[in-house]
Amino acid sequence: MNLLSIGASYRTADVAVLERLVIPEPAVADLLQRLVAQPYVGEAVVVSTCNRVEVYAAVSGFHGGLGDICNVLAEHSGIPATELAGHLYVHYGEAAVRHSFRVSSGLDSMVVGEAQILGQLRDAYHAATEVDSAGRLLHELMQQTLRVGKRAHAETGIDKAGQSVVTAALDVAAEHLGGDLTGRSALIIGAGAMGSLSVATLTRSGVGPLRITNRSHERADRLAEAYGAVAIPFEQLDDVLREVDIVVCATASTQPVLTRERLERVGKDLIVLDLAVPRDVAPDAAGLPGLTVIDIDSLAGSRRTNPAAAETAAVEQIVVGEVENFLGWLRGAEIAPTVAALRTRAEDVVSAEMRKLISRRPEFTEEQRADVSRTLHRVVQQLLHSPTVRVRQLAAEPGGDQYAALLRELFDLDVPLATQADAVPEIGGKA
Repeated sequence: MNLLSIGASYRTADVAVLERLVIPEPAVADLLQRLVAQPYVGEAVVVSTCNRVEVYAAVSGFHGGLGDICNVLAEHSGIPATELAGHLYVHYGEAAVRHSFRVSSGLDSMVVGEAQILGQLRDAYHAATEVDSAGRLLHELMQQTLRVGKRAHAETGIDKAGQSVVTAALDVAAEHLGGDLTGRSALIIGAGAMGSLSVATLTRSGVGPLRITNRSHERADRLAEAYGAVAIPFEQLDDVLREVDIVVCATASTQPVLTRERLERVGKDLIVLDLAVPRDVAPDAAGLPGLTVIDIDSLAGSRRTNPAAAETAAVEQIVVGEVENFLGWLRGAEIAPTVAALRTRAEDVVSAEMRKLISRRPEFTEEQRADVSRTLHRVVQQLLHSPTVRVRQLAAEPGGDQYAALLRELFDLDVPLATQADAVPEIGGKA
């Protein structure tokens, strides 16, 4: 099996495409099951955030896996596969490992260094384990991806400024409000993970008073209590929109929460940070007098999302080393079925020779036969020990995949392809 990652992000698609691709949490399990039901897809993990949708998969062939995954995403989004292909990036083999590690480290995020991606990857991995769509290869990849991300954040200053999509959006909002947000009143619509991050970020930025609304008032009330904000019933949304300077939208609604009609009734200047995908602000509301909408598209083109090179150099070095470590694990794993086959061949030879000996020397007692058998097995195990340990070490080094093939050739070993595929995913470039 081979690693293949396919996705679309703020780099390759605008928010109109992303909101069609986004996978709501209740739909993740079904999509994972549809992916692993495809002929070329053996394992799958799906990551869906406000600015990226990605599939990490173990596939039995590049072109077949690519076609299977593209077809599932096209069916899910309603975007024809030929059109969707223009928005997708594809990473195969070693490149897929590198991409995964760069994502978890925050290097591929819209706001480089943001830490939220780690939680999103963890949730994606958990969802895959729940439906058993992650096998040995993706279990190892995701565990190492999370570890590398934690290491990057712990050992470097890439996230020292606490940057996130919310802080980037607030920077843009500050420009529209004279550069200072202190004392500006704000409303947060949504009490999920992004809503919670928004409340925390606005509080640290001096924005206030803060009000929070959510279709589930209980969740809004808990979040408001944690930050000293005020929870308001969702039914009072229209009234509160007329009273605040800034609105942060971060719901999981599949339909716009702020329709053109609702925003037309505000009757005052209003800045809306639409951090939801699908968008919470209706597209046809753009251009309303006094309304400023800051969404994923506008943030993607903002220089605030680009870090200084010095902030990422150390993380890039970590990623380079960790990719090689992972590839070493793969190369070392590839030799395992061959070593097992070699030991099985040795055991078969010992057993065959014992049967011949017993037929020639029927006078041997059971105890004598057992002694001879144990001695032969010990000799074989001692002869094989050092070579098999050494070949595992050599196989883990760059170019080590040749050792498995050499052993199979030298000893005429029959290693079933299915066994090799299960234990040893091949890693390489596009095919």
